[in-house]
Amino acid sequence: MNRSARAPLASRIALAAACTLGLLSSVAAAPAAADYPNNPIRIVVPFAAGGTSDLVTRILAQAMGAELRVPVIVDNRPGAGGNIGSELVARSAPDGYTLLMGTVATHGINVSLYKSMPFDPVKDFAPISLVASTPSVLEVNPSLPVKSVADLIAYAKAHPGKLYFGSAGNGSSHHLAGELFDSMAGVKMTHVPYRGTAAAVTDTMGGQVQVIFDTLPSAMPFVKSGQLRALAVTSAKRDPALPDLPTLAEAGLPGYEVGSWYGLLAPAGTPPAIVDKIGKVVAGIVHRPDIQQKLQAQGATAVGGTPAEFAAHIASEIRKWRPVVQASGARVD
Repeated sequence: MNRSARAPLASRIALAAACTLGLLSSVAAAPAAADYPNNPIRIVVPFAAGGTSDLVTRILAQAMGAELRVPVIVDNRPGAGGNIGSELVARSAPDGYTLLMGTVATHGINVSLYKSMPFDPVKDFAPISLVASTPSVLEVNPSLPVKSVADLIAYAKAHPGKLYFGSAGNGSSHHLAGELFDSMAGVKMTHVPYRGTAAAVTDTMGGQVQVIFDTLPSAMPFVKSGQLRALAVTSAKRDPALPDLPTLAEAGLPGYEVGSWYGLLAPAGTPPAIVDKIGKVVAGIVHRPDIQQKLQAQGATAVGGTPAEFAAHIASEIRKWRPVVQASGARVD
């Protein structure tokens, strides 16, 4: 047989082999997805127990366990702004048994904040679904002579650099919420970083700083007691827990929207059939009235959505926060 005759034959053999291998892989993957899950599932929370991300995850995990009929375990792995737990999941086997409850920090802010990241928030994960979101509240010390966002902006313009706003630390979501406020309002407040939200809230009540952006669950007791004055929520819509409180967009900053969010992700390479199966389960859970009530009791709102929608949300959050981080000068080595 001459070379010209052998070439087409070799090509046909190679093509047949490739098709056979592809068929075998798809046949092997189908039962794996159909049988999933047959082992306990672990959801890693990259923050300490007791926070909103932990509470949201425990609500979801309990419902997922009942739905999927396997134990769903919550594993808290805090540290490095959420990077330690997130890296653990990124490096785990892509089999659907180790998942991550990602947040605005791990998948929106940190990639711009940290000089070196141990994972890629886009390439190393397969988004499954947004689960819930939590707005923040813009609060001031009651002694500050402002009753609205417009008053605060006017006061800040009349006293440049003399207003101090506290946060849980450099590069935290509440620090960047303040920086975004400065940028959009055309004012300059002075940032005071603390080691955690509790200390920042205490000093705002004490008057050492005058302004703070705080998550709704943390803010509610102090707003209701009158120890802090709420001016607006940072979400796109008013929150049912404070229905009379305007959004910042309504109060004079159109387009302002900041919130903490919590979404389920798997390691990159997890079979799409497994991602889809988990996603449908999560979608069913977050639309249940009892789950929505449990989330609302924690100051969170159920979200849901498809993997594609969650992937688009992550990409938009990275784009949104990069210039804010750069303008703030915040950096973590």
